[in-house]
Amino acid sequence: MHEMGICDGILKSATEAAEAEGASCINRIEVTFGELTQIVEDALQFAFEVLRQDTIAADATLGITILEARSRCMDCSAEFRHDRYEVKCPKCGSYLCSLLQGRELRIESIDVD
Repeated sequence: MHEMGICDGILKSATEAAEAEGASCINRIEVTFGELTQIVEDALQFAFEVLRQDTIAADATLGITILEARSRCMDCSAEFRHDRYEVKCPKCGSYLCSLLQGRELRIESIDVD
């Protein structure tokens, strides 16, 4: 379950940022990830529940936004949604496509006291 390692990184980054600003408590962390990262939302929430203990985020909640995979056709410039296996332009049938979103993983905000 790679979500445990991902969540560990999220908590470390959020804790370092909060402590650098003099915060004593993290209330909420908002993260965004793309569906192509293969992160399982429930597994990430579980990892957060386990790893937040004994940190300044012990009572924090984790907000998650998932971005769909989207690409642009390099032949006809059409933008389209797709899954991880079938990246084919629905307009012209080309497989020559550029990924626009779907592999992100970022902390959007940290609410602290």
